[in-house]
Amino acid sequence: MTDSRIPTARLGTDGPEVGAQGLGCMGMSFAYGPTDTEASRATLERALELGVTLYDTADAYGAGENERFLAPFFKAHRDEVVVATKFALSIPPDDPTKRIIRNDAPYIREAVEASLRRLDLDVIDLYYMHRRDVNVPIEETVAVMADLVREGKVKQLGLSEVTGDELRAAQTVHPIAAVQSEWSLFSRDIEAGVVPAARELGVTLVPYSPLGRGFLTGSFANAEQDLTDGDFRRQQPRFTGDNAAANAALLTPVRALAEAHDATLGQIALAWVQQRAQVHGLPVIPIPGTRKPARVAENTAATRLVLTEAELSLLEPIAEKVAGDRYADMTFASAGRE
Repeated sequence: MTDSRIPTARLGTDGPEVGAQGLGCMGMSFAYGPTDTEASRATLERALELGVTLYDTADAYGAGENERFLAPFFKAHRDEVVVATKFALSIPPDDPTKRIIRNDAPYIREAVEASLRRLDLDVIDLYYMHRRDVNVPIEETVAVMADLVREGKVKQLGLSEVTGDELRAAQTVHPIAAVQSEWSLFSRDIEAGVVPAARELGVTLVPYSPLGRGFLTGSFANAEQDLTDGDFRRQQPRFTGDNAAANAALLTPVRALAEAHDATLGQIALAWVQQRAQVHGLPVIPIPGTRKPARVAENTAATRLVLTEAELSLLEPIAEKVAGDRYADMTFASAGRE
């Protein structure tokens, strides 16, 4: 596979055309163990060279540190990039290790102002509700977000980890451009309700963790044995103990297809996600995360890899065989409410 700029896809029904693959920036300063600032900055620049224009962060990533880290890159390339960030995971002052879901109006207004300051921006291109507080009607939350659009602080609205019904309810208040949810060979629960709703409403799907948090690349086989103490994957059920061993065995057909295409495991996994656009009939813009320029080149090259129907059928049974939930507490995910 050779390097070239990636194709584009539309963000929402009337939003901008962005690269058909975005970049998840969380790991550049949060969650995945030790970071390399210079390598991460080089990765951002390399991604842009390859046509990646949607960059994803959140106020909860490193308690705002990820937004601060990205700010100089966004400032230098403001007319070339689409900036996505999120609110909803509040950090209690007395316990910085905890996250409290908040969707109330005062918090949203406080959060957007804080993100604008950290990002050094006048407007956020895509603003997501990161997680759903079931005690606040989603219509009320989206109404506040819609006010931010009218006030010129936000251009488009997004939701993360919502159900199909929640998406439909939100859409009655204001157009939703994108829904971000986990979607990969290992995680397909959104196909039951969320994907049909998004297709019906003209909402773009933005899959996070399309590489199964790295597990689908074969870069680690057991989080407890292979990853550093600060890596949060050590707390995810499917990457530890007997679950990890069972799930590693599921990569056999992925390895076979990678060999057949002279590709990597990650490229096969990304090609599968990207082809969900054709399978389900809606825009799909995955946001794999990486901190290495070579890896972002590898990931974007997967936009030119097309799997045949026969090859897709080999991968079809994987998800239903996966052992363990994707979170220890699935109430944080839409699947826990479907």
